[in-house]
Amino acid sequence: MELTFLGAVGTVTGSKYLLKSNGFKLLVDCGLFQGLKQLRLKNWAALPIQPSQVDAVVLTHAHIDHTGYLPLFVKNGFSGKVYCSRATHDLCKILLPDAAHLQEEEAEYANRRGFSKHHPALPLYTQEDAQNALALFVPVDFAQDIALGHDTHIRLLPNGHILGSASVRVANLATSVVFSGDVGRPNDILMHPPTPIKQADYLVLESTYGNRLHEQSDPKQQLATIINKTVKRKGVVLIPVFAVGRAQELLYCIHQLKQAGQIEDDIPVFLNSPMAVDATAIFTQHKGEHKLTPEQCRGLSRCAHMVNSVEESKRLNEMKGPMIILSASGMASGGRVVHHLKAFAPKSNNTILFVGFQAAGTRGAALIDGADTIKIHGEYIPVRAKVEVITNLSAHADYEEIIDWLTSIETAPKQVFITHGEPIAADMMRRHVEERLHWRVTVPEYMDTFNIT
Repeated sequence: MELTFLGAVGTVTGSKYLLKSNGFKLLVDCGLFQGLKQLRLKNWAALPIQPSQVDAVVLTHAHIDHTGYLPLFVKNGFSGKVYCSRATHDLCKILLPDAAHLQEEEAEYANRRGFSKHHPALPLYTQEDAQNALALFVPVDFAQDIALGHDTHIRLLPNGHILGSASVRVANLATSVVFSGDVGRPNDILMHPPTPIKQADYLVLESTYGNRLHEQSDPKQQLATIINKTVKRKGVVLIPVFAVGRAQELLYCIHQLKQAGQIEDDIPVFLNSPMAVDATAIFTQHKGEHKLTPEQCRGLSRCAHMVNSVEESKRLNEMKGPMIILSASGMASGGRVVHHLKAFAPKSNNTILFVGFQAAGTRGAALIDGADTIKIHGEYIPVRAKVEVITNLSAHADYEEIIDWLTSIETAPKQVFITHGEPIAADMMRRHVEERLHWRVTVPEYMDTFNIT
């Protein structure tokens, strides 16, 4: 085999790994770069490979930083099969068209308001491109060997990050490589623990939290405290959420807090993301893949008013607190939450609450770092709202949880490749694996290629 790193090196976004096995070319993940402008510009640059020459794609999970480049990949010539779990397929049916819609919407808004340097501003791809990509999907079951040809097969195992997420094992007659995907946590509120990996000749390992440990505090109690303080100020709690995973987790926590009387039962809650609304419905359809009972799923779904129309979304900006708004995107990089930030960030009685990882260069990262203004649609918006963070709701394992997960591997891999982390996190994950497990570890750079024998 030959492995080339085309993304998620030096950053947590843009996951793309090209694996050649006996002449078969497989792309593991096909994600968008997000965050810093120099990263986002990579989405517009030509790939160093011809999409038409790639035989197949396999996806670890549905998040856009792992799937969002697929419509452009297909538009530029890819015509092979896209393998993924069944839940990932269901989620991508809403995520990819929504990503295209957001890009079309932002290009139209930029052209109408005249703040883009490009004339006209164009979307990276369209909703039609997204549908063309979805036509190539082949959903598969977990723990089944799927033959790709050339004596190469893949196997997906649940890894507890979000609904449908998986680690991917690719093997031929000579060797095997496991791609961890984004590894979930052993005690997640919603998801089952990641499935142990027994064997891997080579391992590609994520490092999102390679330099951090999650707090041991109760995230639901933290959430209750933040909500109650904001309610006393008659303010709005605005929570940027990832539409898949985090939105459902927050809804479940709020539902439990209301049931326990820890927050007022009559506080209005709005889920303002059509994608998150659809993802919540899909979540209830895959009951065996998460911990919730059917009754708990119904409670989660009833917890919030589901906002779909643009008009209703705009009306939220004119309403006064107390209320709770959950809106995508989770890093405040686009979508309806950006319009809510324009409305609510300037008011000191409001709270902006972040509950997930914020990549460098995103508005979320700037707000957490104490920015007193943020740039939205070409203008600077003052930030007077209180900015809060709950770190213990992360769907990514921290470095201790990853090390524990790795101890299930019975024989040391020949090589571990650390990816999907900011530079400091990736290097610290390297040190943890080297010093604790005594395995050979490399932190690859963009376009690095390795022979796997």
